Amino acid sequence: MLYCIAKIILLPFVCLFFLPRVSGIKNIPGKGSVIIYSKHTSILDPIILGCLLPRRIHFMAKQELFRFFPVRVILKALGAFPVKRGSADIAAVRIALRTLKEGKVFGIFPEGTRNKNSELREFNHGTAAIAHRSHAATIPVAISGGYRPFRPIRVIIGKPLDFTSYYGEKNSSELLKSMSDKLAEAVSQITPG
Repeated sequence: MLYCIAKIILLPFVCLFFLPRVSGIKNIPGKGSVIIYSKHTSILDPIILGCLLPRRIHFMAKQELFRFFPVRVILKALGAFPVKRGSADIAAVRIALRTLKEGKVFGIFPEGTRNKNSELREFNHGTAAIAHRSHAATIPVAISGGYRPFRPIRVIIGKPLDFTSYYGEKNSSELLKSMSDKLAEAVSQITPG
């Protein structure tokens, strides 16, 4: 409920200030489990994706944001859940997998923190592990334009990655590294030069 209200309130502001141009929206399935992932350049990224993508996204967010009661209540009402950065947070992974098992959309920024540089940081293996376990449609998104008021941003939604050849393999660091490399490559390919 709060997610829909927030989207109704924020969408006109997003459209007015950032003049978004969205392409590839048809790449997001209308139902079923989906992992949406993107390079993370700004605190606005989840707001932009939440407003412009057609389905509700349950974002994994750093645990520090949940320290203050009012913020925690709002984030949880919006479908976000905490993750301890820099560690293998099994509780957060379980929530992500449960979200996907319920046929929902899970959102994550695999670099683990904001990165304003044009070069991608190495993706942590958590996103690959969740994709491997869930078999969810895994979709790269690129946001470009720099969030300057009244300058258009572009949101490019890529095609789902084909990880079927990995699903039969046993989970290992080599497997997750290979999947993570493919995740990063897919974002790089759709990011405007």
